[in-house]
Amino acid sequence: MKLTVLGGTGGVGRHIVTHALTDGHSVTAVVRDPGRLAVRHPELSVVTANALDATSVQDAIEGADAVLSGIGAAGRRDPLKPASTSARAAVTAMKATGVRRIIVVSAGPLNRSGTGQSWLSHHLFSPLLWALLKDVYTDLELMEHTLRDSGLDWTSVRPPKLTDKPGTGRYRRAVDAGPYGSAISRADVARAMLDCLNTPDTVGHALGVSH
Repeated sequence: MKLTVLGGTGGVGRHIVTHALTDGHSVTAVVRDPGRLAVRHPELSVVTANALDATSVQDAIEGADAVLSGIGAAGRRDPLKPASTSARAAVTAMKATGVRRIIVVSAGPLNRSGTGQSWLSHHLFSPLLWALLKDVYTDLELMEHTLRDSGLDWTSVRPPKLTDKPGTGRYRRAVDAGPYGSAISRADVARAMLDCLNTPDTVGHALGVSH
């Protein structure tokens, strides 16, 4: 497949790029600073663009089979709201170019129903995280609403706590639910996002993942 990766130098994005190349895909990585992307590969094109602007990313998205975004929410009170703003830009560019499939990284606490979570996690930890990181999760929630209303073939991958441990290629998954587990490596989140390309049951849904 021909894939466009937004946020290709981020914590999850760089793993999406390397995993996708290993899987044999052709990758266009959209980055702000190409010097931060150490990967070199004949099937990798690096495009310097502003992922928060539809016009800036449209050429990089045109002709892709799918768009994968590793852009998460930034720190508290970030006026740019990178997750939701980049989602709106991607949706606009995808509609302009006829690309339909998009997979984004979100966060486990957006599972408001508590399905698949322990009582303690749903009633204590998630409300506490929302209280501490309301701006972050609100940005991610706006991102998911944007995708849900887009009419595109979207999937939102919701991990719990992210780590920098090596990827294992193994993870728990639950559609529209939160699988038991409190952490997952960024490498395995990227793996899960790429696996969504071949799992039609994730289209139009949130996918909870964890170790």
